[in-house]
Amino acid sequence: MTPVTEEALRARLERGELVEGPAYATPAYVEALARTLIVSADTELVSAPAYLRAARDAPSINSYISAVGIIQDELGHAHIAYRMLRDLGVDVDALVYERDPAQFKHPYAFDVPLETWTELVVANAFYDRAGFVLLGDIYRHTTYGPWKRALAKVDREENFHLRHGEKWMRTLAAAPQTKAALQRAVDWMFLLTVEWFGLPDDLKRHKDQIGYGLKGYTNDQLRQQWLSTAVPLCQELGLDVPARYDAAAGRWVITCPFPARFDAAAKRWLLEEGPITWDEVLARWRQRGPANRELIGEIQRGYRQLRRLEG
Repeated sequence: MTPVTEEALRARLERGELVEGPAYATPAYVEALARTLIVSADTELVSAPAYLRAARDAPSINSYISAVGIIQDELGHAHIAYRMLRDLGVDVDALVYERDPAQFKHPYAFDVPLETWTELVVANAFYDRAGFVLLGDIYRHTTYGPWKRALAKVDREENFHLRHGEKWMRTLAAAPQTKAALQRAVDWMFLLTVEWFGLPDDLKRHKDQIGYGLKGYTNDQLRQQWLSTAVPLCQELGLDVPARYDAAAGRWVITCPFPARFDAAAKRWLLEEGPITWDEVLARWRQRGPANRELIGEIQRGYRQLRRLEG
C-alpha cells in the first residue's frame, strides 16, 4: 500500500472520514495516537492495584464485590488500549512488564496510595469522573475509528464507576461520624484531580492531539467540564472544596494557591507556602509518588517470577 502523505491525511480528516488503522495514517499521526493510547492504557491499568488495595477496607462483602467489578472493568479498558497499541506495532509486553515504574504515564494521583474505603469511593467520584470526561471526549470526537467504536462500552462503564462513587459519598456525607473522614479525603484528592488534565493550554507541548482530531477539547476545557460536575456534587453534600463559579468570567476558578506543593506522605497540600510553577509540578510528576513502585510491582511481579524460572 502506498504510504499516506500528510496532505492526503489532512484531506481525509477534513472530509470527516475516520482513520481505520495505521495503514491509513502518517507516522506523525500514529506517533500522536500511540502517545495518547499509552497514557490511557497506563491509567486504566494502574487503577486496578490502586483500587484493590483500598477495597480491602470495604464495609461489607457486597461492597467489596462492587469494587472488584470496577477493577475488572478497568483491566478491560486497559486491555483495549494496549491491544490497539499492539496493532500500531508497539511491543506491549515490554511496555507493561519491562518498563521502569517511573516511566509509566498515568496521572500522579494514582501514585498516592488509597488506603480506606472512603478514599476509594472519592477516587471513583473524582478520578473516574476525570476518566469519563477524557474518554467521553475521545469517544465523541476522535478521528481514529477503532478506538471510537471500542469506547462505546468504556464510556458506559466509566459512568457507572463515578455514579458508584457519588452514591457512597452521599451515604458517608449523611452521617457525622463518617463525613469528617470524607472531607479529609476530598481535601487532598480534589486538587490532584484538577491536576489530572495536565498542563494549562498555554504551556501544553503536544498540540497534535487536537490538530489530528484525536480528541475534541483542550486540557483547560476538559478541566472545566470536570469542575462543572465535581464542584456541585461537593456543594450538595456540604463538603468544602477550593473552587467556585465566576459568573462574570463564565468559568470555574480555583480559590486557593494553585498549582501548589503537595506532601504525599502526609496527604496534605502546603497551601500556606503559596503557589508554585508548573515546572515544579512537572518535577513532582517525574519523581512519581510513594505508591508508584508498589503498584507497578504488583502488575509486573508474575512476569518477573516467570522469567526467573525460565532463566
